[in-house]
Amino acid sequence: MIGARAFSSQVKAPDLKMLRGTAVRIAYLVNRYPAVSHSFIRREIIAVEAAGLSVIRFSIRAAAGDLPDPRDREEAARTTGVLAQGLPALALASLRMAVTQPRRFASALGLAGRALAAEPRRGWRQLAYLAEACWLAARLDGVAHIHAHFGTNPAAVARLLGRLSGLPYSFTVHGPDEFDAPRALDLGGKIKDARAVVAISSYGRSQLMRWSDPADWRKIAVIRCGVDAMFLDEQPLAPRSAPQLCCVARLSAQKGLPLLIEAAARLAAMGRAFQLVLVGDGEMRAELEGMIAERGLAGSVTIAGQVGAARVREIVASARAMVLPSFAEGLPVVIMEALALRTPVIVTAIAGTPELVDAECGWVIPAGSVEALTEAMAAALDASPEALAARGEVGRQRVLRLHDAGRNGRALADLFGASP
Repeated sequence: MIGARAFSSQVKAPDLKMLRGTAVRIAYLVNRYPAVSHSFIRREIIAVEAAGLSVIRFSIRAAAGDLPDPRDREEAARTTGVLAQGLPALALASLRMAVTQPRRFASALGLAGRALAAEPRRGWRQLAYLAEACWLAARLDGVAHIHAHFGTNPAAVARLLGRLSGLPYSFTVHGPDEFDAPRALDLGGKIKDARAVVAISSYGRSQLMRWSDPADWRKIAVIRCGVDAMFLDEQPLAPRSAPQLCCVARLSAQKGLPLLIEAAARLAAMGRAFQLVLVGDGEMRAELEGMIAERGLAGSVTIAGQVGAARVREIVASARAMVLPSFAEGLPVVIMEALALRTPVIVTAIAGTPELVDAECGWVIPAGSVEALTEAMAAALDASPEALAARGEVGRQRVLRLHDAGRNGRALADLFGASP
């Protein structure tokens, strides 16, 4: 792993300087912000501001209207939507940019055109990204750097915005979406044009290296996601005598949740008494509810839906283990949150997960194996409170060492080249 300070010394931005009495302004661009599943971005922004920078927030799409966390609702009030401006405003911004900055507009248009030619079926989206970038370019007064989260469309807009404004940009890659279609997303091109790129794990960095020019590898730093303070605050150990397990995840295909229902059915068939609570929502909810009913698991498996952070904390802290049988991931924040609460985890050996979890703090199983999943869940149900506490303590210490939001926010400030 490249340390953030060592990294910043390699790609120090000479035009980003902390002016006496004035905080450097950074523009953050996210596809949808705030969002329940993106609370780590909220923590990151707050940590970057605590490090001495000023952040203006932009969200391409509007935030969800049912945000359960009051901190997310506060962030929604501080965030400017792009598509919410409407097509006429975006079209007018594009025309104004073409007239007032013809060379920069031509450069950005050429970039969008090459992407369209490379992928005609989806490339038309680049023209929409260009319009969004044109509108944003007029709202960067005093901004010294642009940072996007996710290497998909936010990074594409940031790249075009860099062409239009002349400002440097960086972006954070989480995975797995970026690694599913690296050529279609022109991941290598985005890295080449960026001032810096952030991976949330060493595995993520290796994938960015795979799809980029070796000359650009020096730009790629590992800065891990931070955990909310409510999970890090020292609390009395929760009793874990009840046979309860939980899963906190978006109810989507990549999370492997049908396997979890099948493993629960096998445990029930063995005569095991347990409660499994699924926290989250998503496109697979109806399908999972059907599986629960078909297998007669209504008394053992519950879908709690989308709940606030305090309720998530309560559910995870009382479980014997948090289970996440994912097929594809980056490095899920929910694993960090569970370990911070001293709750052992059952996870699959994919992506960056083994960088945090091993047999000392949980159970790491092969992805796609319902047999291994069933065995691990049974082991968690059978483990003594002392054994669970020992695993949980190891996990908490790792999270405290690696996933402190404040420390990682300062690392990002260094990366932007503007920490005081």
